[in-house]
Amino acid sequence: MLCITDARNGEAVVAAPVRRGLTRVQVHASGYGAGSLRVLLVADVLVRALELAGTPVWTLLTGEHQQAELRAGATALGMHPFEDGHELGSGVGEAQILHVVGEDGPEPDGVRIAVAGVEGAVPDDPAVLRLALLTRPRTEPVRLDAAAVGEAGETLVRWRRAVADWARRPSRPVPDDVRGRLRTAWEDDLDVPEVLRVLRWVEDAGPELPYGARFETYAYADRVLGLDLTRDLGAPL
Repeated sequence: MLCITDARNGEAVVAAPVRRGLTRVQVHASGYGAGSLRVLLVADVLVRALELAGTPVWTLLTGEHQQAELRAGATALGMHPFEDGHELGSGVGEAQILHVVGEDGPEPDGVRIAVAGVEGAVPDDPAVLRLALLTRPRTEPVRLDAAAVGEAGETLVRWRRAVADWARRPSRPVPDDVRGRLRTAWEDDLDVPEVLRVLRWVEDAGPELPYGARFETYAYADRVLGLDLTRDLGAPL
């Protein structure tokens, strides 16, 4: 059960309190830039985690400036599409409404999920930007300097190559304990950095963890991360 911290009072709330009940994720972002893209990215990961648990989600974007540019940036980063949230009232049958906002953004009624800011320019590679933004907890600021972007790029290349290599081995299921660690991480206030730590552990695990299980683990986690880790399947190594 995914729990999220409500920035209004610091208390944990269940993101989807009604089983199979519709959850509205409303994103408040204006102006194109790394900070706004991070707000959208947190919403996208939230939607992925909810949908993986079988929760129907309605995702909306509300803002005043550069909405077309933001939507284009979201598409480039592999995010779910956002519907237009302007002039939308309540009462359409949602079991829960979750508002994802920048830390200095609006304060709408309902659960508020705050996202810290970003310093630095948007890198050219959308996947690298996605990983760089996911590396830090959403409540901590991100600095997109050369070191952070370079590390994200190197990690992405290494993981994609490893996944392509592991895919050539006999398939094995995700170990129950590893699956549990991943789900515990993203269901605990959307702790994506812990998800990444689990993947690093899997990458460096000893021979007791078959390569086929490593592949399935990365493919499973990527349903939430959205890093396209299986992109290089079939490519020459």
